[in-house]
Amino acid sequence: MARPFARKPPRDDIDESDLEVGGEAHAAAGKTAVAVALKRAVEQMGPSRTARTLLKLNQVDGFDCQGCAWPDPEAGHRHTAEFCENGAKAVTEEATRRRVDRAFFAEHPLAVLEERTDYWLGQQGRITEPMVKRAGSTHYEPISWDEAFALVAEHLRGLASPDEAIFYTSGKTSNEAAFVYQLFVRAFGTNNLPDCSNMCHESTSVALAETIGIGKGSVSLEDVHDAELIVIAGQNPGTNHPRMLSALEIAKQRGARIVAVNPLREAGLVRFKNPQTPRGMVGPGTALADLFLPVRINGDLALFQGLAAYLLEHDAVDHDFVAAHTDGYEAWVEHVRRVDWAEVERATGLTRAQIEEAGEMLRTSSRTVFCWAMGLTQHRNSVATIKELVNLALAQGNIGKPGAGLCPVRGHSNVQGDRTMGIWERPKPEFLDALQAEFGFDPPRRHGFDTVDSVKALTDGRARVFFAMGGNFASAVSDTEVTEAALRRADLTVHVSTKLNRSHVVTGREALILPVLGRSEKDLTGGREQRVTVEDSMSAVHASRGPLDPASEHLRSEVDIVCSLAEATLGEAYEIPWADFRSDYSTIRRRIANVVPGCAAYDEKVERPGGFVLPHPPRDSRTFPTAVGKAVFSVVPLDVLAVPEGRLLLQTMRSHDQFNTTIYGLDDRYRGVRNGRRVVFVHPDDIRHLGWEDGDLVDLVSEWDDGSERTAPAFRIVAYEQPIGCAAAYYPETNPLVPLDSKAEGSNTPTSKSVVVRLQAPGGGRAGVTRAAEADVEHGHKRVTDPIHQS
Repeated sequence: MARPFARKPPRDDIDESDLEVGGEAHAAAGKTAVAVALKRAVEQMGPSRTARTLLKLNQVDGFDCQGCAWPDPEAGHRHTAEFCENGAKAVTEEATRRRVDRAFFAEHPLAVLEERTDYWLGQQGRITEPMVKRAGSTHYEPISWDEAFALVAEHLRGLASPDEAIFYTSGKTSNEAAFVYQLFVRAFGTNNLPDCSNMCHESTSVALAETIGIGKGSVSLEDVHDAELIVIAGQNPGTNHPRMLSALEIAKQRGARIVAVNPLREAGLVRFKNPQTPRGMVGPGTALADLFLPVRINGDLALFQGLAAYLLEHDAVDHDFVAAHTDGYEAWVEHVRRVDWAEVERATGLTRAQIEEAGEMLRTSSRTVFCWAMGLTQHRNSVATIKELVNLALAQGNIGKPGAGLCPVRGHSNVQGDRTMGIWERPKPEFLDALQAEFGFDPPRRHGFDTVDSVKALTDGRARVFFAMGGNFASAVSDTEVTEAALRRADLTVHVSTKLNRSHVVTGREALILPVLGRSEKDLTGGREQRVTVEDSMSAVHASRGPLDPASEHLRSEVDIVCSLAEATLGEAYEIPWADFRSDYSTIRRRIANVVPGCAAYDEKVERPGGFVLPHPPRDSRTFPTAVGKAVFSVVPLDVLAVPEGRLLLQTMRSHDQFNTTIYGLDDRYRGVRNGRRVVFVHPDDIRHLGWEDGDLVDLVSEWDDGSERTAPAFRIVAYEQPIGCAAAYYPETNPLVPLDSKAEGSNTPTSKSVVVRLQAPGGGRAGVTRAAEADVEHGHKRVTDPIHQS
């Protein structure tokens, strides 16, 4: 039988015509990523539509990318084509000419759609009109907007308590929509506002709020450019934040050094070929990482403590900053001086010499930027790990000065903005007080459900309505079988969406799909051209306007949907002007200015080219709004995850042809995989030691402290360099392996980067599992029959 996927040698660099398309020269260069992205765009949008969209992407007078939250260059310093390969793919997914209409739903019963992969569902196109699945029905069918709003309102008003409804938010929702959404939800009477941040950077938000007083990064794009040293930990910018590579290249040209900390040696951490320059087009490009530390999974905390011990040994401390701006330094020093180097080496898989080489780079740097992403945030000890990283920054005074600071890189384009606008299940009392003063009602004060607790509430009947503003909840959350069973227990599930995804086929007793305008489309709600705003990873807020005609005349904007639903549910309660909000988004922005800290004159500021930057006290003035009024050093016990003999520690991750749960294609060319996703990357020595061969088909079985096991079947072993004892595989296929109760302490984030697994022969006596999985890998159409989850 033929191998179900093809291997090519993993790429040692990124050819960034490959990743960042940055000027007219790129199209002529004909490099790999340009060809891949533009070929796909032209196939789905056509040449004219491709040009109209991509040339407006990330421009001052255009629209914000639907992908990651990396900031844009200042107005006047942007390229004609200011986007990356995966940004072009994101636009193509939204601006495609493919359509999912009433005829599609008539031809495809839910039972059939359930058997399709996330990839197949996403490739069908844009949803064109509201659809409803009635109780007991096998199909979705059309429904008018008014009937849809009435159906949701009927369910909401019929609840015994507002807390029986859950209102989820994806990180793509605009600031205006997020503000009116949280306003409606709180006027309805609940703080059940989970969001995608609960599953990604919640550990960051908790750690930063407790140490520097604000749950956001402290750097600007110019700080990255001007750094002497950049530490990139637990992040793969080449795939997940490709435009970051341009900033790293600028920093390198200005003399910066880069330390890359990651289990896998990713192409985007090694070399960058920027087609905006002759050197990138025909030359060797720019070498990025000066030092690569292949840390064991979950070894980052030990690494940071080893680095701290080195700094203290050499007195590489900014004592003036520490004395003036921090608290807890002496206790931290006492703790770090007791670091056991043997334990650090065992936990990290690195030698002391490797760690001290990085320590010397830290010691000699006067301006260091620390960047990180999911590789740090999705472990049981993630909050502690990030606090230890903050300790390093505080010790050398690397907060609140040019070229230095903390840089958590957010993975979705407005996830930070949504939180700023009040999408949070644990709102601060000050925010609720401002909301009450502005709108004349007392918002609920009791904390609501986050993502994990929402699934639990649906499971045990404490919640009966699930409403999602974007996203793909069923495929994003851990413990897929439990999550899907919870959604099916709901009386009503509602999804505001542009395209079909797995969550639409995992329905409550009744279900609605409400099709929404995409960011690339003109918003003429209220008879005028509207704009929305977003916030990037560095607290910059700017406007976004789409250039395209809507995919269907039946689409409505996020703001329109929220305001119309509020009118249907609340009537004229509290005299909130929902109709005014819907007809003119400036009226929303004026209310944002009165409620949201740092947003005074919001409507006027977003008129500026490039927008404005929100205040950040640690960055702006070295003031730290913590409980003690100073930045806080944290004493964090060294916590090493024990992995039994014969087991591997698995991290779940994206392929290069993927953004979050959206699967663009079945290739991962930087890792040498083509036409398949059910692969598990394992070190060659581990493959031999465990008695397998490269290319063998295995089931992944996760093992947990409570004795439970979960299985994801039929993954091909791929030999890949990484620390001994570690492994990696793509999500959402591996989400079934992570129990809902396995979560980070302090943040409740699923531990998707720390999964103890064993490899076992496929099937376990279950006929047909291996054949179904192989079909999925080879063709990407049929879903796999997994005894734990329909994977």
